[in-house]
Amino acid sequence: MRKSRLVTLAVSLAASVGATFALAVPAQAAATDRYVALGDSYASGVGADNYTSESGACQRSNNAYPALYNTNIRPASYRSVACSGATTTDVINNQLSALSSTTTLVSITIGGNDVGFANIMTTCVLYGETECVAAVQAAENKARAELPGKLANVYNGIKTRAPSARVVVVGYPVFYQLGTFCVGLSATSRAKINEGINLVDDIIRTAATSAGFKFADVRSIFVGHQLCSYGEKWLHALNYLNIGISYHPTAAGQAGGYYPVFRSVAG
Repeated sequence: MRKSRLVTLAVSLAASVGATFALAVPAQAAATDRYVALGDSYASGVGADNYTSESGACQRSNNAYPALYNTNIRPASYRSVACSGATTTDVINNQLSALSSTTTLVSITIGGNDVGFANIMTTCVLYGETECVAAVQAAENKARAELPGKLANVYNGIKTRAPSARVVVVGYPVFYQLGTFCVGLSATSRAKINEGINLVDDIIRTAATSAGFKFADVRSIFVGHQLCSYGEKWLHALNYLNIGISYHPTAAGQAGGYYPVFRSVAG
């Protein structure tokens, strides 16, 4: 084979390989993203320690899944405005302003405080099974009636302010592994709490899909790491010395549970 033909073949092969690699690269590479994280304490990282000094009572942790994404992927820009205790109204009033037409990636975990996660768990711990089941049932009724509309308002706000962004809606883990020996709440209370969380996650997933957003479901990855499980716990149990971290992901829960699921969906 003549040398000129060898050169031509080599150039053609290189161009072909280059085209193949180009096709393999996502249309919007993560390193070029302008990423904004929204949401409540599960997004800010309450319970994961290593809080940033600027975040104050919002308790944004360097171990939270948005911060881990920033550390590992290093997008072009990153800002988290997630805040402990946030509701959908708080996101609309205080967080959406962080978005702009240049934002290309948004994550959000929200909805739990709108149905009173914290109050439910307080009722269940302090008042027993009957009151616990009733509190969860009331929250389920509220979630069915009100949460879809509230989420739609948030999602519409995101689309208005960041029309070009990929949006990943991240859900909540189910708290308890059932069928194991476990002190504290009764089996009936634990099952009802799980039922309520599953309902909220399903409502969030439906609303996210309707908005054209992606849903990152963390429920399955937390199995084996829930409260009452025999594996490493990725959730804080009731902590009387620091009530605020109770039932929130640990640093291991953020790193081993939330981050890989979000990373997989976000690209």
